[in-house]
Amino acid sequence: MINWQDMGKLHVISKLEGILGKWFDVEMFYTDAHGKLWSDHSSKTYAFKSHFMKVQMQAAYGHDFLAEDIEKIVDKMASGKDEIVVYESFFKHVKGVAFPVKVEGEFAGAVFVYPFVLDTATSADIEMLKAQMVELGSSESDAATACEKIKKMWPRELEYVKELTGLVAEEMVSFHDEITKREEQIHALSSEVGEKYRYHAMIGKSKKMQQIYSLLEKISSSESSVLIQGENGTGKELVAKAIHFYSPRKEKMFLAVNCSAFNDNLLDSELFGHMKGSFTGAVKDKKGLFETANGGTLFLDEIGDTTLSMQVKLLRVLQEGTYLPVGATAPKKVDVRIVAATNKNLKEMMAKGEFREDLYYRINVINVGLPPLRERGDDIPVLMDFFLKKRCDESGKALKTFAKKCMEKMLDYPWPGNVRELENEVERLVVLAGDEKMIGPENLSPRITDFGASAEPAFKGVDTEGTLREALEQLEIMMIREGLKRCNFNKSKLAKELDISRASLIMKVDKYGLDKRVKAA
Repeated sequence: MINWQDMGKLHVISKLEGILGKWFDVEMFYTDAHGKLWSDHSSKTYAFKSHFMKVQMQAAYGHDFLAEDIEKIVDKMASGKDEIVVYESFFKHVKGVAFPVKVEGEFAGAVFVYPFVLDTATSADIEMLKAQMVELGSSESDAATACEKIKKMWPRELEYVKELTGLVAEEMVSFHDEITKREEQIHALSSEVGEKYRYHAMIGKSKKMQQIYSLLEKISSSESSVLIQGENGTGKELVAKAIHFYSPRKEKMFLAVNCSAFNDNLLDSELFGHMKGSFTGAVKDKKGLFETANGGTLFLDEIGDTTLSMQVKLLRVLQEGTYLPVGATAPKKVDVRIVAATNKNLKEMMAKGEFREDLYYRINVINVGLPPLRERGDDIPVLMDFFLKKRCDESGKALKTFAKKCMEKMLDYPWPGNVRELENEVERLVVLAGDEKMIGPENLSPRITDFGASAEPAFKGVDTEGTLREALEQLEIMMIREGLKRCNFNKSKLAKELDISRASLIMKVDKYGLDKRVKAA
């Protein structure tokens, strides 16, 4: 959608804003589709062109009254009812013009011009407006000056204002379209742009993943041991493979072993091999992984699950480059680069005597810490698209897309199983969607659709002692306090939820001292 932050910097828009202010003594501001104000009118240092709006914004609830007007108009325009409106503001007889900003037919925001009164406003109307401003906290002198200077708009002038407001909206859309075209051209000219988010088979555009890619590039030509730490499912083996295939050993063997999958005796045989007759069932000599991977890389996954006796043997290989097969009498020489990984806290294990300190420092020459998926939210859409294309290609199906609701649910979910869990979920969605092109939220796993739905209430109850009035007041305070947090202090939204008027809510917030600005002071 539109990059609203850049709109105020556009010369043509700032020029039109200046014309509106100079000719008609009004303010021009703009909001996005959610009613968020993107111009600088909320800033304490803003130089207002309209004295009336300056006095309004200096009043205790001036910002709230403006927000209420904006919300009313944005809701109306979002429903597609009006293209342009001359609306009644919170203040009696004070009006504004609003023009929708639409991108490809979809409501994206609105441009407002405010405040003015119509030429039909009488002296009595202006006196009534002045009284309202004083009642809401403005001084007599400020209210008098504001009402004296407010623009009285004649019909022909109002038509000019409408045209200029529409011109601003058109310029915003034109600028957005131009930027979008430029981005599409850049994307088309860079077919390899996707590789920017990849390193070997790893995918991610988040800052944390880019930092990991940078680290892996720096160590690509080294022979140092590497320790990869991260939760299950974060892709530790992918990192190990990337380290190998970007190293001078890439033409040699890469082998991986999960140390937690074997007991001590089996792991000893798996890693170092055994001689014929060394134990029951050893009917012939067997090469271990160290010997098979000679000249290449050996990935020791879950090294934190090895016993202390196994750790001694691993340390010997790292220090001396020699090992002893089970049942052998003479050591063998080997040249293998070790890349180890664990999801455990090895420092805590060292403190408890469960992991050897000398081995830790041998394998941890270079440390690569992989962030869990919940800490790299920017990568979730990229990974979803990658796995979706992969599964659709494998199954011979046309490329599907995720419905907005489905995408939102997946972005909200914390993915405790990390990338592996996300990949499995996408594969499941492709299968359940069948021939449907759009993947909807109804196909998501229950743990994802139900996430957050069974959360414990924000407050557990009210003190049942005392009078009923005190208990009800206590409940009212808790509901408003929690509601303000939930709605990010959007009083209009909370008033709708609580089914009370916005004015009533503002009075209660003031009464109980729940306003965030008061707390901050």
